[in-house]
Amino acid sequence: MPSLNDILAVILGGGRGTRLFPLTQQRSKPAVPIAGKYRLIDIPLSNCINSGIYRVAVLTQFNSVSLHRHISRTYQFDAFHLGWVQIWAAEQTMENTDWYQGTADAVRKQMFEIRSTGAKYVLVLAGDHLYRMDYSQMAAFHWENNADITVAVQPVAASDAARFGILKRNSNHRIISFAEKPRDPDVLASLVSRDDPERPYLGSMGIYMFRTEVLFDLLNDRNFQDFGAHVIPQAIQSHTVYGFDFDDYWEDIGTIRSFYDTNLMLTLLNSPFNFYDAENPIYTSARYLPGSIVERSVLENVLLAEGCRIMDSHIRHSVVGVRSQIRSGVELVDSILMGSDYYDRTSKTWEASEIPMGIGSNSFIQGAIIDKNASVGKNVVIRPFPRGVDLDGGNWFVRDGIVVIPKNAVLEDGLQIGPET
Repeated sequence: MPSLNDILAVILGGGRGTRLFPLTQQRSKPAVPIAGKYRLIDIPLSNCINSGIYRVAVLTQFNSVSLHRHISRTYQFDAFHLGWVQIWAAEQTMENTDWYQGTADAVRKQMFEIRSTGAKYVLVLAGDHLYRMDYSQMAAFHWENNADITVAVQPVAASDAARFGILKRNSNHRIISFAEKPRDPDVLASLVSRDDPERPYLGSMGIYMFRTEVLFDLLNDRNFQDFGAHVIPQAIQSHTVYGFDFDDYWEDIGTIRSFYDTNLMLTLLNSPFNFYDAENPIYTSARYLPGSIVERSVLENVLLAEGCRIMDSHIRHSVVGVRSQIRSGVELVDSILMGSDYYDRTSKTWEASEIPMGIGSNSFIQGAIIDKNASVGKNVVIRPFPRGVDLDGGNWFVRDGIVVIPKNAVLEDGLQIGPET
């Protein structure tokens, strides 16, 4: 049986992240904060470490400075450990003068680096999914079936089939057909793999394990720019491709709506995903912050990070990120407050004349995402818009009805944002 040390994990940093704008205005998708104190990249990196896979490359391209900083500060192995986490940034070379054109093209442009590791297997992961998975089980499945490629698959409802790459397996778990985001009823009928009327399909999770030589052979065709659209459909015809079952929580954080809903889900006691797993923790940067102070406030279903100060406020069904400062009289409902990268030292007291970082007194905020280091003045009112509404308001945005205040934005006292504005 091969060893986990033979595996190189390659995490794709994603493209411009337009569907997550303005959260990706100043950062890449994997660097977007989640659950008050983590970043999306922490999920696949933690899964790798917990699975015993200690060689990891993160492929980056757009707005990658904060991602590089986070990874270099957080994921450092000691001198007695053989593992490493490396940043492989897009670069121009004598052979390649353009940027990554897709998921497969990103890996193709790093073939020299992959070959230099001597890895016999390559595990391809996305940097913007939320799930907890033991990749060693997928590797064992791959080796037991002597597979060329293994695709992690999950049951999919008929209503969601158009969002996924849908595949069909035979009784031996070998994939025999694949369609990327199918909509044609006849095609969908031919792809039914499960005797379950609620979830009759199997969808690709965008997690692939390759024999390294098979990966290189497929990527030699420069027409293949994407794994889901090009590589996997072709490989099914020429190689042994198997589907590995994963029937647990998994979410693609690809849009503002999915980001918003997923974060608020984490505030619930019965959340299908939580960060309270002592055996498989999610790692992140150690900040050494003090505990949060809550004075004369009511908190209901709140995910509260450390280093915060909350005074005389009412917070319901919300995420309050690290170093958040919430002043008296604030009502925060169904919202995500990402917190701050540092403490505001521009004012000595909370009631200074300038607009301090955090949420000003007597403000009402509902259905919003407040990005890091934002300063919301006093008596500000933010209400959600109907679903489907997209607006650009200068220093605030609306995406699918959710009001998003970008990083470092300043909202003046008394500003009102809502359907009536």
